[in-house]
Amino acid sequence: MASWAVFAAEAPELAARVRAALDANKHKTLATVRRDGAPRISGIETMFAGDDLWTGSMWQARKAQDLLRDPRFALHSATIDPGDDPGSWPGEAKLSGHAEAVDDFDRFAAVIPDGSPDSMHLFRLDLREVVHTGLSQAVDKLVIELWRPGAQVRRFER
Repeated sequence: MASWAVFAAEAPELAARVRAALDANKHKTLATVRRDGAPRISGIETMFAGDDLWTGSMWQARKAQDLLRDPRFALHSATIDPGDDPGSWPGEAKLSGHAEAVDDFDRFAAVIPDGSPDSMHLFRLDLREVVHTGLSQAVDKLVIELWRPGAQVRRFER
């Protein structure tokens, strides 16, 4: 697992593309694991603070309960149609790993100054895998880039 800073240090160009895809829209989709092992998807927002990528949740929301029980997650940036100008498409980002619940007040306040750990949940996202899907320069193929901690970025075209 790795922090956002580790990812950005190991794969700076890919990290810039992934961040652009995440920043393109406020809302993303989060996948968690339900108590019975089935997947659950939920809308979510993320933020960058310090060296990390973070997400929050309303107090005791199902997605938060899922992450508190089983910290595995998958996060997908907003799906944006490339439309008439595919050259300006930011692509799509998919990240997976473990969510660390933060309930220490000082650490919480450093990320969300106007919140508290007894009114909402805050999770630091530890990354296991990051994927960016974009288009080739000629806009005729999908370009998939994959990063895992300690490994070179792998690139596939389809």
